[in-house]
Amino acid sequence: MKHLDYQNFNQELENKVKKVIMDYDLINEGDKVAVALSGGKDSVLTLYILDKLLCENEFDFELLAIAIDEGISGYREDGTESARNNASELGVEYHEVSLENEMGFSLDQAAQFFQTACVPCGVFRRYLLNRTAHHLGADKLATGHNLDDEVQSFLMSFARADVRRFAKFGPKQERIHPKMVPRIKPLWLVPEKEVGMWAVMNEADVHLAECPYAYQSLRSRLKNYLNYLEEDRPGTKLNLLQFFQKNLQIHEKKVKINECQICGEPSSASICKACEMQEFIKNELG
Repeated sequence: MKHLDYQNFNQELENKVKKVIMDYDLINEGDKVAVALSGGKDSVLTLYILDKLLCENEFDFELLAIAIDEGISGYREDGTESARNNASELGVEYHEVSLENEMGFSLDQAAQFFQTACVPCGVFRRYLLNRTAHHLGADKLATGHNLDDEVQSFLMSFARADVRRFAKFGPKQERIHPKMVPRIKPLWLVPEKEVGMWAVMNEADVHLAECPYAYQSLRSRLKNYLNYLEEDRPGTKLNLLQFFQKNLQIHEKKVKINECQICGEPSSASICKACEMQEFIKNELG
């Protein structure tokens, strides 16, 4: 077996990310880019590559990191520790937001009222990340979504016939409201396997444990199935991504974005989903 040189591997990975950034115009000169930093391998790699591009003067932008502590006992503590360590090591401005402090309850407390904990987690994470990024003046919010994540998300939407979500496919979202920070996915063409190899080869400080609620999700089952297909037929995931990109031109129906009557954050309804869920959970908790 050919020896894999980690320096060449790192350079190829960096080039792949740089190409996505340039091809899809993810970062503009002078942008303030916030990385959604969980402490996991994907978000840590995103932070490291963006910091490297910045230090090498490849792009001119400002970098910061935002971590969300959802309140998952025995799991999130290690993730936020890794997030803090990596931001500190790179000298990146770091902000940590607690779901319990902001909403009045932890995800562990909220999970019991839903079929899967992923429902409230997704709503509150998106809400807190966007609100924090906007308050910090960020122009872009970079997430660690990799090639595998993107294919899984598309197949989940496909299985649910959720056509509206197809419009969110791709490495970049446009700004549709002044308070909504556009999301970018620098790792869009990077397979999860390569992210894992990067973490191991560079002895990165990352949180590798799987969320204890992950087994409940459709994503987890799709992930296992796609990994099986990829093992049997290498290139399956990339082929799926390219098929979606070339053949499914979904145009999102324009939705009027209002501001929530309770919190003032962007919402397609008079009350945003986060406030609606917050009231429901607090009532159930008594």
